[in-house]
Amino acid sequence: METMAGHTIKDQLETYRQQLTSELANILNYWMANTVDEQHGGFYGKIDNDNNVIPASPKGSVLNARILWSFSAAYNQNPDERYLQIAARAYAYIIKYFMDAEYGGVYWSVDDFGNPLDTKKQVYASAFTIYALSEYYKASGVAEAKNNAVGLYKLLVDKSFDREKTGYLEAFTKEWQPIADLRLSAKDANEKKTMNTHLHVLEAYTTLYSIWPEQGLYKQIQTLIHNFLDHIIDNKTSHLVLFFDEDWNKRSQTVSYGHDVEATWLLLEAAEAIGDDELIEKVKKVCTAITDAVKEGLDADGGLWYELEPAEKHLIKEKHWWVQAEAMVGFYNTWQLTNKEEYLALSLQNWAFVKQHILDKQNGEWFWGIDANGDVMQTEDKAGIWKCPYHNSRACIEIIKRITKQ
Repeated sequence: METMAGHTIKDQLETYRQQLTSELANILNYWMANTVDEQHGGFYGKIDNDNNVIPASPKGSVLNARILWSFSAAYNQNPDERYLQIAARAYAYIIKYFMDAEYGGVYWSVDDFGNPLDTKKQVYASAFTIYALSEYYKASGVAEAKNNAVGLYKLLVDKSFDREKTGYLEAFTKEWQPIADLRLSAKDANEKKTMNTHLHVLEAYTTLYSIWPEQGLYKQIQTLIHNFLDHIIDNKTSHLVLFFDEDWNKRSQTVSYGHDVEATWLLLEAAEAIGDDELIEKVKKVCTAITDAVKEGLDADGGLWYELEPAEKHLIKEKHWWVQAEAMVGFYNTWQLTNKEEYLALSLQNWAFVKQHILDKQNGEWFWGIDANGDVMQTEDKAGIWKCPYHNSRACIEIIKRITKQ
């Protein structure tokens, strides 16, 4: 193969694969050793940056679903029985405490003892649960997991899908009634439709389709890809629009570099999963354009900045762990699409940045990120509602898989 920076690409890829195989084991070992709640069941709700468990913290459905997905996917790549045991623990906890047996769907959070806490039905949380249950079914063969995934899918189509304008409405009450506050987090805009939820509904449906290739689901995936092509991707800037009203009118200008680069490979994965050749070609062109737009957010050190507010020309120069994980995969994917070595170099540079700045070499796992001054963001979680093993384990799993097939 051709050389890049004095080494053959084959050699560089083998080194990359070996390093990510080692790092994946490190991530999973951290979660097995530090997060299992032996007293109250499941997993701790919060661990701070210094590795202290914060007692009586809420336990989030997204955290638990992401633990289930990560350990199931890791087992599917490398059948280590310890991974399946952790996945089974996460599955049992989700079924017992997060699934609403009366109204369907999943609670956003429960307390330390597993009692419902925030009972809002956030479509984002149901999507991650579908994603995790589908992956767990592949690992375990537990039919109940597949049935629960299909049931959640049918519920979302029934309760959240906008049959007139398409797309999914963001959130509902416990009883699936309209709700005033639709937001996932305090930083989000209070709007009916969001890029973030649509991206992860698409991701969930793609994985569900791999175990349940049903025609209605096929059409839903097609429609979701068209939602991105027709509404969510700004054809002038090639960035994703983050928030919309019910009629798909744009409600934000903020650029999220991490979501941009994450969408590039998830959109292509979805189009390929349903085998729609016309959509695959459209998505390939769009993905390369988005990747080139993302390069605006790269620092000289190989790290990817968090967000840009274009109107004020205000760049948030934090570099969060998940943004880097998605950059590793996104740039690698674009290299595979274009065969242009610059994209592989960007993926490798980003991994070098992660190794230098984001890996916690003392306590394990990845720091939340570094601030504009290059210092570790000390007040953020090591594990919590949003800090999960999913982005970084998935980056390792995805790139290992791609290199192995290379």
